[in-house]
Amino acid sequence: MFTIGDFARHGRVSVRMLRHYDATGLLRPAHVDPANGYRHYTASQLARLNRIIALKELGFTLQQVHAIVDERVGTGELRGMLRLRRAELESAVAAAEARLVQVEARLRAIESEGHMPIHDVVLKSVPAVRVAELTATAASYEPEDISPVIGPLYDELFRRLEAAGIAPTGPGIATYEDVPDGDGRVLVHAAVQVSAPLRNGDFRILDLPPLEQAATVVHHGSMDAALPTAQTLTHWIDTHGYRTTGYPREISLECPENREAWVTELQAPVTTSSPAGA
Repeated sequence: MFTIGDFARHGRVSVRMLRHYDATGLLRPAHVDPANGYRHYTASQLARLNRIIALKELGFTLQQVHAIVDERVGTGELRGMLRLRRAELESAVAAAEARLVQVEARLRAIESEGHMPIHDVVLKSVPAVRVAELTATAASYEPEDISPVIGPLYDELFRRLEAAGIAPTGPGIATYEDVPDGDGRVLVHAAVQVSAPLRNGDFRILDLPPLEQAATVVHHGSMDAALPTAQTLTHWIDTHGYRTTGYPREISLECPENREAWVTELQAPVTTSSPAGA
């Protein structure tokens, strides 16, 4: 037998944790000295300890761990619990990866301050275009709030267009606007160019107005990493004496399955700034 200290070392856990498991009935010592209360464990108990630690690291509660190691959970139920936990972990990993992309984009924007390639910005007019669109609300302009809204919105828009027998005739056009008194919320417009009569219903067909002047720049890659490109456009507008006159548009020129191969044109409607004090 091993003392609690020796068993903790062999099991790569703390003595405090073993005492807690004893108190909760999750892992009782094989023997407790009646004279001094010292706990003793056997090597065979390492198997139970390993299962407890593994299940805890998977995110199960101690109550769930207790039921599993005591075999009060059937094989089918356990498999379902593990699948659900795996899905939760995969979702957490995906969210962490998306956050890293955004942090990287923010760092690139910081690194490029003062030497942004503003020659990539083009000033042009944009004609009116007819689109079909669906709208939904996001909590903010942050990518982690926008991405979960706009992706499913486009999926649903294309499904409804197909059901209505309407085929897209041009690129997707995404726009965003502040919700009035919306406490920072954003109205997300997921649109795609079509050739069809104006309509309202389970989706809307409308004409986006022309832009007499738009400062435009092309972004290559995932829109989660578009911050440096968008801020290049912002700097160009400011340094060239323009001001924005409306919400920007995102034109999806190429959208392959690999998001890193996306090509998107950012368009910001602009006009010449008024003289100071005007």
